[in-house]
Amino acid sequence: MVTYEFNRESRLLTPGQFQTVFSKPLRFGSNHITVLITPNPEKTNRLGLAIAKKRVKLAVQRNRIKRQIRESFRLNQHNLPGIDMVIMVKSGTDKLDNQEIRRQLEKIWRKIIQRHK
Repeated sequence: MVTYEFNRESRLLTPGQFQTVFSKPLRFGSNHITVLITPNPEKTNRLGLAIAKKRVKLAVQRNRIKRQIRESFRLNQHNLPGIDMVIMVKSGTDKLDNQEIRRQLEKIWRKIIQRHK
């Protein structure tokens, strides 16, 4: 059965978990979003967000971007292979509307799924 939940087990929580992704990642990206992934030994998907204040100045915009990323991940996690991922954004992402952020994430999810088939 497919679950569409985003719970504590679906997140990267500790600095060590983030460090394993940053050490030897595969990179996927678009104009404004970069996704770093590594295989997860437990075959579950986990998401980490690294939205820098340097890239997106206003907290309101950072939180909006995080909500869009989490929701997209929640709806697509059952299609992805067992991976840990960290999502980072580039400057100018705060200028995009929600629909464009979701569109870019959908493209990245398709690339990841194609690469791991």
